[in-house]
Amino acid sequence: MASHKILVIDDTTVVRVKVREMLPPGNFEVLEAKDGLEGLNLIPQEKLSLIMLDFLLPKMSGWEVFQQIQSQPTLRKIPLVIISGRKEEVTEKIPEPFEYFEFLAKPFDQKQLIDAIKSAMIKAKQPRQEPTQLLAAAANSAIVATSNAGGASAAEIQVLNEKIAKMQAEIDSLKKQLAQVITFIKQKIT
Repeated sequence: MASHKILVIDDTTVVRVKVREMLPPGNFEVLEAKDGLEGLNLIPQEKLSLIMLDFLLPKMSGWEVFQQIQSQPTLRKIPLVIISGRKEEVTEKIPEPFEYFEFLAKPFDQKQLIDAIKSAMIKAKQPRQEPTQLLAAAANSAIVATSNAGGASAAEIQVLNEKIAKMQAEIDSLKKQLAQVITFIKQKIT
């Protein structure tokens, strides 16, 4: 029985088969999804050891799948390898260095695949804070500083934390909209 389940989300059958064939036999069970929506639906159903995600996908883009994964703490712990033939499309949405996932350029060979998987496993174990936690921590330290000087109540702190969470949700929504506008503009230019 395979000890590791890997989900390969890629619209190209050749890439999915190539990954399956390049992995050492017996150690891996490779699950396949041909589009982002199918892949996203499979993720919570399986106990995955790794996700390989193509960035350009039909139905739901790799970027949208990535955002869904990152928005859920349990999914964010799964090692992730983003694969693409055009690294610049990834870096325009996710700036380097890629701290919590690995990038694998297409085409790739067996050594590059294995190295990317190992690196993704290491990166996934790194501790990280939520974006809202970072904002809340910054706000709390500012509030503590003001409360020492003038006094802020627990209710005021709670209200500010709720505002921070709401602002973060709006920021995430705006980022998604901006990405869609950029994609639309690029399609019209090319």
